[in-house]
Amino acid sequence: MAVSTKGTERTLGQLVADASNDLSSIVKGEVALAKMEIKADVAKGGKGGGLLAGAGLLGLFAFAFFLTGAAWGIHAGGLPIWAGFLIVGGALLLITIILALIGISALKKIKGKPEKTIENAQKTISAVKPPKAG
Repeated sequence: MAVSTKGTERTLGQLVADASNDLSSIVKGEVALAKMEIKADVAKGGKGGGLLAGAGLLGLFAFAFFLTGAAWGIHAGGLPIWAGFLIVGGALLLITIILALIGISALKKIKGKPEKTIENAQKTISAVKPPKAG
């Protein structure tokens, strides 16, 4: 069985080779799309991880301020110095909580799978698959 194209006859082998090349191009395109989607998710994970690291560092500073404030309070027995340290520590703790919540929110946005690629692959398979008889 040969198909006529602009006056030239194409063999079945040539048609199969063309179909194989087309399928290979489709698969390569799907892999490239999957890489792009995964790269975007990794970037979101890096941002969330960085924010959580910042929250941890500020949490450590807040803890140090609370301990210093408590030590000054015990030593001095007066309100002004340690109260100032506790206020600063409280502000740092508030910033820590805000950064942690933002970081957790960013991590929850990660999809973890290339959804567009999976959808395109399913469409490709259904387009290439012969219809079921019956």
